Amino acid sequence: MLARAAPKPGTLWGCPPARAGGCRRARGTAAPFHAPPITPSPRPFNQLPGDWRAGWLNLYRFWQEGGFHNVHHIMARKFQQFGPIYRDKLGVYESVNIISPRDAATLFQAEGMLPERFSVPPWVAYRDFRNKPYGVLLKTGEAWRSDRLMLNKEVLSPQVVEGFVPLLSEVGEDFVRRARAQVGKSGRECWTADFTHELFRFALECECQGHESLQDVSLPKHPVAGCPRWATCCISPSFILRDGQTSFSPEAIGSRGMSSLQTSREQLSTVDKTLFYHLLIINWKPALSNKGCLHGPMMLGVRRRPSQVPVAMERLELAVEGWRGWGRGPLWPDPLMGAVLAAVCHVLFGERLGLLQDFVDPEAQRFIDAVTLMFHTTSPMLYLPPALLRHLNAKTWRDHVQAWDAIFTQADQCIQNVYRDLRLQRKSTKEYMGILCNLIMQDKLPLDDIKASITEMMAGGVDTTSMTLQWAMFELARSPGVQEQLRAEVLAAKREAAGDRVKMLKTIRLLKAAIKETLRLHPVAVTLQRYTTQEVILQDYRIPPKTLVQVGLYAMGRDAEVFPKPEQFSPQRWLAAGPKHFKGLSFGFGPRQCLGRRIAELEMQLFLMHILENFKIETMRAVEVGTKFDLILIPDKPIYLTLRPLESPA
Repeated sequence: MLARAAPKPGTLWGCPPARAGGCRRARGTAAPFHAPPITPSPRPFNQLPGDWRAGWLNLYRFWQEGGFHNVHHIMARKFQQFGPIYRDKLGVYESVNIISPRDAATLFQAEGMLPERFSVPPWVAYRDFRNKPYGVLLKTGEAWRSDRLMLNKEVLSPQVVEGFVPLLSEVGEDFVRRARAQVGKSGRECWTADFTHELFRFALECECQGHESLQDVSLPKHPVAGCPRWATCCISPSFILRDGQTSFSPEAIGSRGMSSLQTSREQLSTVDKTLFYHLLIINWKPALSNKGCLHGPMMLGVRRRPSQVPVAMERLELAVEGWRGWGRGPLWPDPLMGAVLAAVCHVLFGERLGLLQDFVDPEAQRFIDAVTLMFHTTSPMLYLPPALLRHLNAKTWRDHVQAWDAIFTQADQCIQNVYRDLRLQRKSTKEYMGILCNLIMQDKLPLDDIKASITEMMAGGVDTTSMTLQWAMFELARSPGVQEQLRAEVLAAKREAAGDRVKMLKTIRLLKAAIKETLRLHPVAVTLQRYTTQEVILQDYRIPPKTLVQVGLYAMGRDAEVFPKPEQFSPQRWLAAGPKHFKGLSFGFGPRQCLGRRIAELEMQLFLMHILENFKIETMRAVEVGTKFDLILIPDKPIYLTLRPLESPA
């Protein structure tokens, strides 16, 4: 709750005592009946309150108080100190900050046909460094407008968006199946986890769908022995190096111990990764088919020697442990991030990545890690010139380049797969082709521009959605009464619509309000920015053109003057009577609003529908979780949630 400093009697926010007569008066004062209206001229820009005259000193103080991860709290404090508008400068980053929905309306209504948002300097610097084209996120002017109008037809039009429903619902159903499997494995009638990575994978699976599913992978032929399953009847799969001259078999691992693998680390780094990854895709509770093959994430050929299965599994476990021992981290990431990762891919590429499995393709995991690193390294370079850090070869810059390189590599691979399928006519025009396919077939945008925008959507649409889902589940777990109301609404909608998800989505008003309420308390972005295209009057101050103005979303969401009892999670506030204009700006506003808005909203609505139909969401009581800034707002500690099947005893 923001407790603003009280103005002096007879004055209003933004009005100094000498000019109070020209502003809306405080309660209890009245202008004389005979007095003519006074319309003082707005005050100049250089009279704005705030600490904006010593940018580098401000940046030093900002760094001292942990501002890189605490910017949202610092902004809220400055609104308390200076009122509803203040000017700020941190290093090279200068802005005017506002909190009032009315001021936000003034700002956006004056943005014109070619609005310009903050361009994120390190992202621009990377593309210039690697000579990569800008996508629609970073373009400006007419180049932005022409691309944006074309992309709007593919991702924002109501007819197209409705077609996404079965795709995203399918991924939600897969998540429910995975959750039930985890409940069965736990032996405790529930699944408790930090769902961060699981939700990330869900989001990317929904958006990106570009790879063969890992549910039933057939291995390539052994390059030496020609075995169609690579693992022959004696179960001795080998790690075949690219030169084809050296191999490391599970027998060798078993007989000589892990030291043989550890001492060969440099050699194994050149292993054909496709074969190596396939070897490590293991179903820990395999079931033999009638052909004597293990089924699950991988089919390991046993071929008439089922008695060898336990031996093979033991040796493969050793291989997995060796992989972990090289510092690669666990092969099974934490639960939530992957769910969103899965959703992103389905819409963009029209195929499934198979991310909702116990094992995640290391290439997909590398993408997940790269997105996290990209966000993490962006924050410091908002205040320091990226060119300077590049000149100094600073670690922050090197890590940022490495992260974007990995993101573009993964996106390029997905795009190439889709492009290849189109050329070979592997895709039927009767099935959903994905946004990428549609754009390529229309041939109205250059391929490089399409790739740039798709990559930006792939990178930007995963963390943001998965984090909101995590917060939503956390708030519902802490508010069981609200959770039951949402469940009742979803189940009633399901009965009335006979399970038709499109029809259900038209009646779940409270669930949609719950997502809005989650974004009020936990906005993905701290601010929403625009550069003014003309002079704008805000709080009786002249704001000149080309000024960066930021709407403080986090501060507004917790301001008692905008949202009564702001600390309470109350979705009903969005359904109550009264104006809501410019209070829910989490996805932006106008022609430059979030391009993936409709996809993200559908992902979250369908995911929560599936979860509420099948599980109770629980968490530990009296556990407070704060937020920290890492370009987006994330929890400052792991959020542990429990999914308990509705038919299970509490």
